[in-house]
Amino acid sequence: MSATPTAANGPADRADATRATVQEFLAARIAGDTARMTALFADEVDWLLAENPGVPWIRPRSTAAECAAQFTELMAHTVPEDARADVDTFLVDGADAVLMGHVSGTVRATGKSFAGPFALRLTVQEGRITRHHLYENSLSIAQACTPAT
Repeated sequence: MSATPTAANGPADRADATRATVQEFLAARIAGDTARMTALFADEVDWLLAENPGVPWIRPRSTAAECAAQFTELMAHTVPEDARADVDTFLVDGADAVLMGHVSGTVRATGKSFAGPFALRLTVQEGRITRHHLYENSLSIAQACTPAT
């Protein structure tokens, strides 16, 4: 992959730099390259994912390493071959990007599936992700993590 632009001279350049960083982040995530994801996150990240105590991979995070580790934790608790994330919208406005789509998977411990829409808001500053806000169907995920009674 080519180096991500770190400086933007105008609005179009800034949007192009944001798009390139987000595309590199998605490629690293698909590849499971946590080292590359760590490098793409800023030292401190504004991380937002609705707290969900019953879901082991959903917890507060703020450092680059913690943010990148979310992928590893997700894969440890779900069935990788059942994991799907389809992006149908990718919007960029300056330093901000919004991805929307559908996510689904199966929780390894329970065998239960989850599915639903998601929206991910990312902010990129100087080639690094400074904001990661994920909105998803947390009820479906919590239910899939709950053992059958």
